[in-house]
Amino acid sequence: MKNKTVQPSDIKIIDTCEHKCQGMWFEKMLSEIPVKLEKVERKVLNREILRLAIIAELDAISLYEQLAATTENENIKKVLLDVAKEEKTHVGEFQTLLLKEDMEQVEELEKGKEEVEEILE
Repeated sequence: MKNKTVQPSDIKIIDTCEHKCQGMWFEKMLSEIPVKLEKVERKVLNREILRLAIIAELDAISLYEQLAATTENENIKKVLLDVAKEEKTHVGEFQTLLLKEDMEQVEELEKGKEEVEEILE
């Protein structure tokens, strides 16, 4: 079986809304890709790829933490929380790359930080 290069149009995200697990409802655990990547301008494509990667990691964190909260098995809980922690590292990696690609994002993050600090004074 030959390896095939995955194209953006090949990516399918499954929406698993409202699946019940041990009495808890998991709502919209996996996000849908909000844009058709093949229609994104070349100059901003990498930004959109990185944003989608961040969304996927945040979804994974939420899923693993929710599953950990539902299990009574401490071994499973420990592993799920450890994997969730690793996903948080991935968010940081993708965000670091995004901030190198999008200076407006850097400026807006700083503005947001300043606004929160003013509110909390």
